[in-house]
Amino acid sequence: MTKIYKNMKMAELVESNYHLLSILSRLEFNGSFAERTAEEICARYSFDADTFILICNVYTSKGYKPTEEELRQCSISDILRYLHSSHNYYIDSALSLLSPSLKSLIAPAPQVQQKVIWHFFDSYKEELLKHFSYEEDTAIPYIQHLLAGARPSNFSISVFKENHSNIEESLSDLKNLIMNSLPAECNGEKRIEVLSNIFHLQEDLKHHTYIEDRILVPLVEMLEGREPSPTFIAPAPKENEDAEVLSEREKEVLAEVAHGYLNKEIADRLNISINTVITHRKNISRKTGIKTTPGLTVYAILNGLVDISSFE
Repeated sequence: MTKIYKNMKMAELVESNYHLLSILSRLEFNGSFAERTAEEICARYSFDADTFILICNVYTSKGYKPTEEELRQCSISDILRYLHSSHNYYIDSALSLLSPSLKSLIAPAPQVQQKVIWHFFDSYKEELLKHFSYEEDTAIPYIQHLLAGARPSNFSISVFKENHSNIEESLSDLKNLIMNSLPAECNGEKRIEVLSNIFHLQEDLKHHTYIEDRILVPLVEMLEGREPSPTFIAPAPKENEDAEVLSEREKEVLAEVAHGYLNKEIADRLNISINTVITHRKNISRKTGIKTTPGLTVYAILNGLVDISSFE
């Protein structure tokens, strides 16, 4: 897509990528745009225009890499403002929209299947809340202290990088479970609605994570007086064009995983090497599209690979 500039009319900017309406909403850029430019709208709401345009370019251009000049023109305070408003959006809007739709979708399924899917979703929400709480209670206050001229000795942005978990894997697992493993009675328009909400949330979270890792972290490293880490995007994982069927041995390994056994325990129970277990687990995740142990457990239950009564 065409790169966005701050002298573009805001209406033209939104026309180029309607997903940016979500950014405007969470930043509370309300009212009519008229003929005003993005820079004029930003001035109205006291938000740095260069920072706003960088965020929009990340959302609009796949794999967008900011230049060092673009980074240095950013307002760290307004990046934090965007991240905080996004946290509220995910919890109060995106998940609140997804929750009742998911409950309605799985209602026709057997009670025990509803239970494991809902437990998985609840666990994901808890994971997300924990992730955001760490940022709100630890990382953001540290950065605000730096901006005020203080330097807390018990934290650095490198600690944030080491503890910055992937908040997309479990959501991706939920998406794959809904697409591939729900009972037939759960098909229909509600499934399309739920999947649409998940795809939108997943894509938004990817942009959110990129802004934290590839914009905020280098900015704070410079604020700490260090050279910023190189800004790059890791290669996207290859998507499977054709669904692959699990082998019998892979099903056995998956059942052991679902019952909570560790790799060494699975190797001993199935009389195979631990390296073979690891290889099977990689193949299982590749074939199912599911990476987390809770997600694989739900997959095993929904596909009858384990005795469902053992989880009641």
